[in-house]
Amino acid sequence: MNMFLHELKAYRKSTFIWTISLCALTIFFLSMYPTFSKEAVEFQRLLQGFPEPVRKAFGFSGDISSFLNFYSYIFLYVVLCGAIQAMNLGISILSKEVREKTADFLFTKPVTRKQIITSKLFAAFTSIVITNIVYLITASIMVSIVKEHIYSIKIFNMISITLFFIQLVFMSLGIFIAVVVPKIKSVISVSLSAVFAFFIIGMFQGVIESEVMRYITPFKYFDTAYIIKNGQYEVSFIVLAVLVIMVTISASYYIYWKRDIQTV
Repeated sequence: MNMFLHELKAYRKSTFIWTISLCALTIFFLSMYPTFSKEAVEFQRLLQGFPEPVRKAFGFSGDISSFLNFYSYIFLYVVLCGAIQAMNLGISILSKEVREKTADFLFTKPVTRKQIITSKLFAAFTSIVITNIVYLITASIMVSIVKEHIYSIKIFNMISITLFFIQLVFMSLGIFIAVVVPKIKSVISVSLSAVFAFFIIGMFQGVIESEVMRYITPFKYFDTAYIIKNGQYEVSFIVLAVLVIMVTISASYYIYWKRDIQTV
């Protein structure tokens, strides 16, 4: 418990900054909705001037005057920022002792490696939960201010909650990277590289519409267009997300328990 609270306290500033950033981004985008809604016809005409592959890559395929379609467009970039936060958190929280050369101090404590990784995992999980709760509250309040037409609160919440699921996937991938790569000098560079690689794959998948590529990038596990149309998630990708999390976390426990930890 002490280690869990210590890690939670150590990352409280980072959690606060990322949470505020996500909320500020959402407030900024949603504040533009009334303008986009009024100028929807002109905006749609402008979009038609772009090549179809470009429109598909950025997800511009629906009616921008529909609030849920508009929200799904901006939500893509909220998820991108959230994925960076989760990946950065996952890598950082499990690699900092090696980076800061304090692993020898940590392992002199009467705790097992399993207890160490469990405490860190729950601290990272708690940080993500806090971020998502604050984000959902902020987004809901902002929507109540700017909405001009009736929309489905259920669909809105379903789309918003996918941020949490995707962050869990990237957090687990980050933890796995932290235990596999022995020395990580710059957490943010690794996080950005990994997240943007998945994001670009997702954009490319949108262009060629390959179902196989959807299984590669977590950004495509939750298709907002499908959620808006059917009012549900795709079960196969829910199962895939759970499997990715379970496999990467289990592998991380095993590797962390077996590997030699560099000390001073």
